[in-house]
This record gives sequence, C-alpha cells and structure tokens, in this order.
Amino acid sequence: MNIETERLVLRPFLERDAADVLEYLAEPAVNCFACMKLKNLEEAQAEMRKRISGAEYSFAIVHKETGRVIGEIEAYPESSDPHGDGNAPQDTFSPCWMLNRAYQGKGYAYEAAYAFFDYLFREKGARRIYAYTDDYNIPSQRLCEKLGMRREGLFVEFVSFVSNPDGTPRYENTMQYAVLKREWLSQHREL
Repeated sequence: MNIETERLVLRPFLERDAADVLEYLAEPAVNCFACMKLKNLEEAQAEMRKRISGAEYSFAIVHKETGRVIGEIEAYPESSDPHGDGNAPQDTFSPCWMLNRAYQGKGYAYEAAYAFFDYLFREKGARRIYAYTDDYNIPSQRLCEKLGMRREGLFVEFVSFVSNPDGTPRYENTMQYAVLKREWLSQHREL
C-alpha cells in the first residue's frame, strides 16, 4: 500500500532504505526516539528486515524527486476500551513521525502526516487520532496544531527516555493532542 502526495510517497520500508534511515537514526532529534538509535549500517539493515516483516501502519516517507527515505510515520490501532473484553473496535491511533533534519522546515512532515491521517480516518476506520509530543519539541506541537489537533493536556514528568549524567532518569513533560474523525472531516471537506 502506497500513499502519494504532491512531493512524497509513503510506502512500506525496503531493505535498500537502510542507509537513508541510518542518516536520521544515528542521532535521533528527540529523546523519545533514543531507543531507535542505530550505530552502523549493519544495524540499519537488520532494522529494515524487521520492519519489512509486517507493518500495515508503518510507512517510509520517500521524497519523490530524489527517491530518498527522508523519514517515517507509523501508528497502530488501539481499542477504544482498553480495559474491556477485547471486543471493542480498534478505532484509536497514536501516530509517531520522524523526519531527517535536513528535510525539516520545508512542509514535508505536514504533507506526510496530513495524508496519513486522512488515510487512517477515511480508509482504516479511525475514530480518534492522538499524539504525544515533548514540551520542548515546538515543531511537533506546531505540526499537531496545523493538522487541526487540539491540545488535550500536559503530563508533568510523564516519562523518561534518557538518563541524566549521574544515571538517574530524566523525566520529560509530555503534551497530548487529538482530533476526532468528525472534526477532521469537517475541517477537510475538499477531499
């Protein structure tokens, strides 16, 4: 499954994407992706093999003009009743996105996220999409707002992805944004 926009193609990862992915995962831009850090091309190739093995909701963001993978976006369906018996619809998604620093600030993240959200709402039965972003990640907050998401809350010292120099956890403040299908469709009638 591919999703095309004016400048991008969102598609499943391929083994040949390893070098491009290594470029932005050698030093992830924000701490929440620290666990995804890759050290070398061999690790990147192994990661590509894992990603290829089945990820219906995970896409490489490919720049049409160059054919390079410039980032990624993914989300997996969650139950709308996490404490239920498992029969509740899987209609809630929490996407993660990451873009190579060299391609940031050019509208690519918005273009990819917009197409991905529309795909989830119109083709995958999403009822609600929510996103977490660190309080220091202003570009991600702006992206959420540009996508029509509303800020729902701030979780103070919510999670730790990295450690302080003394080895203690460094807790981060996390914001949550969300948009409902009815809100999305109301904002984007042109499609």
